Amino acid sequence: MQPMQESYRRKIGLGDDGNSLIHLIVLNAVLFATLLFIFTIYKLGSSPNYIENYYKDIFNWFVLSADKMKLGSRPWTILTYMFCDDKIFRFIANMIWLWGFGYILQELTGTRHIIPIYLYGGFAGAFLFLSFFMIFPHFEPAGNDAFLVGSTPPVMAVAIATTTIAPNYRIFPLINGGIPLWVLTLAFVLINVAGISHGNAGIYVAEIGAAGVGYIFISLVRKGRDPGLWINQFFDWVSGLFDPANKFEKDKNPRERFYYNVSGTQPYRKIPNITQKRIDEILDKINQQGFRLLTEEEKEILKRAADKEDL
Repeated sequence: MQPMQESYRRKIGLGDDGNSLIHLIVLNAVLFATLLFIFTIYKLGSSPNYIENYYKDIFNWFVLSADKMKLGSRPWTILTYMFCDDKIFRFIANMIWLWGFGYILQELTGTRHIIPIYLYGGFAGAFLFLSFFMIFPHFEPAGNDAFLVGSTPPVMAVAIATTTIAPNYRIFPLINGGIPLWVLTLAFVLINVAGISHGNAGIYVAEIGAAGVGYIFISLVRKGRDPGLWINQFFDWVSGLFDPANKFEKDKNPRERFYYNVSGTQPYRKIPNITQKRIDEILDKINQQGFRLLTEEEKEILKRAADKEDL
């Protein structure tokens, strides 16, 4: 890694604007806590069948059922299943894996890819899960409905996407120079395969499909296409409804944002020196898109600023 990249690449912290990873984790945590709170209310009630009542009245309206009749009356479960869970250890493990792989993904590519990959992976997992039981209904567990719940499929997509970008990315560098990322990914896959309940083959299919989506997504990005563009544009539009000033800044021409200041009778006076505002704009671009998408001029500005600091 070049010294100027190491010096000026800002880590994406908890409070940074546009931290998509934190948004995903918070959304998962809020829904999990909400469902857990409702379950506690049922538990404190007088009914001896509180567990059965909770799943029937509340939880089953969030999970993705393989039953076509239930799916027809609850189509939103194609989305909600990937943000809720009823197993606390599985939930915590998935959030740790999401944090680990998602942090590396954002560090390498910026913040604009993780949410599309997560959603595409979840949708692909849902589609293949439903298709599997429609094509092979005899695989459905006897005595109860097969259902899909938890963030494992979308997290699998994020893991494979990150590994596709940099399989030899080193983690824990103090251990013999670091462990390759692909080793961590292999451990994640094996742990999840071992943890799938016996007989629910649809979950295997869902996770394999999600992994495939993660690989395809990065392959398309490398070819200059962005499958997540429309998702980011939608969220930008929603964000603009609540923050019009921020939307105006994003819509401004880069020439207006980076090169010129409006002042008095000289509306487009070029600033010849390197300003802190210009540096901040470039650092924001690194956070959003990654260092590799900087122009040569922007890299030169960072290099000159780094040399200036060393004086």
